[in-house]
Amino acid sequence: MLTFVEFPADVELLSTGQLRMPFSDAVKYCILGISILLLLVALAILIWQIFRCFSETHTSYPHQDTVNTDLLYSEEKPSGAENYASPPSTKVVDVRAEARRLTRCLSRASFPSEQNYAESDMREHQTINRVHGSLRFSVYYDQLQAFLVVTVLQVEGLVGSSQTSGLQPFVKIRLMWAGSEGTELESQEGQVTPSVLWTVLQEWRTRVVKGSCNPLYGDQFSCILQDNKDMINHITLRMEVRNFDKFSRHTVLGEIRVPLGKMNISFPLELQEDLQIPQKDLVGEVLLTLKYLPTSQRLEVGLLKVRTAIAEPSSDAVMHARISIQCNQSKLRYQKTSAVHRCPVTVFNEVLMFSLPDVPLEQCKILVSVYETPSTGRSNKCLLGHLSVGKDRSSEDEHWTLMVRSVRQPVAKWHGLLL
Repeated sequence: MLTFVEFPADVELLSTGQLRMPFSDAVKYCILGISILLLLVALAILIWQIFRCFSETHTSYPHQDTVNTDLLYSEEKPSGAENYASPPSTKVVDVRAEARRLTRCLSRASFPSEQNYAESDMREHQTINRVHGSLRFSVYYDQLQAFLVVTVLQVEGLVGSSQTSGLQPFVKIRLMWAGSEGTELESQEGQVTPSVLWTVLQEWRTRVVKGSCNPLYGDQFSCILQDNKDMINHITLRMEVRNFDKFSRHTVLGEIRVPLGKMNISFPLELQEDLQIPQKDLVGEVLLTLKYLPTSQRLEVGLLKVRTAIAEPSSDAVMHARISIQCNQSKLRYQKTSAVHRCPVTVFNEVLMFSLPDVPLEQCKILVSVYETPSTGRSNKCLLGHLSVGKDRSSEDEHWTLMVRSVRQPVAKWHGLLL
């Protein structure tokens, strides 16, 4: 059923012209002015963007020498050709050279170069040079009983008063015995000098004195040497002053070296020596093999042999190595070898595989640390020495270069173990 609705006669539909806005003329003109102003701003932004786009397009090409094509034409031109303009000049852009330049810029900005490593080593060397001080100690050796006594008395003048609050010095003492001769080492001047393998006979450390630049110790250490009159002539007393750090490695502030064979220590002899720049001693040699697999981005490190000098053969001493890879100043997870009985030439014959991250191979280096532990327990782990192989070390460039050239082929070389 349809229902019809009737509208009243007085109701009329409003036309478009009858619609009125409840604003005054002043408000209407203000709104119109604001809209025109926004339109002008939008047009100005559009024109500026177009101008910027064209300006970047013209300046993106490198400035190269122009080649005038007038030289391609003969100097003898017909008379009618004088009325015509010469051909336009042409710019020659070497795209490959520009790509190489951009690649070098990106590589230098993304990864630290060898110069950065050298600068960091120089800063570390300068910080060591800033530390001054001296160590006062006494040494006594009883020849009848082969009894050696070392007493650490005092460390004087380490740092200034402004840095005294964070200083926690202690002294680490090592008795170094010169054993057999190692392989010949080549210096930077090209001279070949024979090296000596050192062995740590005894190792002690004093107590930590907090907040003092002139700490007093009075700690006494003693040991019995072998019944060999000539042994004292091959022993060097190495004493390092270190700053204790609970959460990181202890900082070496300086060291002194005293050859006991050149002094008369049959009676207590008190000495005071200035601290010197710390140096490393050659304590062994390690035979490593390196093999690089570029397709799978892996590096094989083989530990074949470790050669050390042993003063007192011990039947319960075992040796193991810890090898890790450092890429772009971040260490990967380390791997350990099996424990092998220590002898003058310890044979491991183990190969460890490392997966490298997506970084250039030149930014990686290999860190090897050799430890000695008694076979009865793991509480007395002692560091024998460590070494590093990488492109940033000039003395190890030969082995690293041979590994890169001999892809998928192992390359073996002896390396010095330092302590």
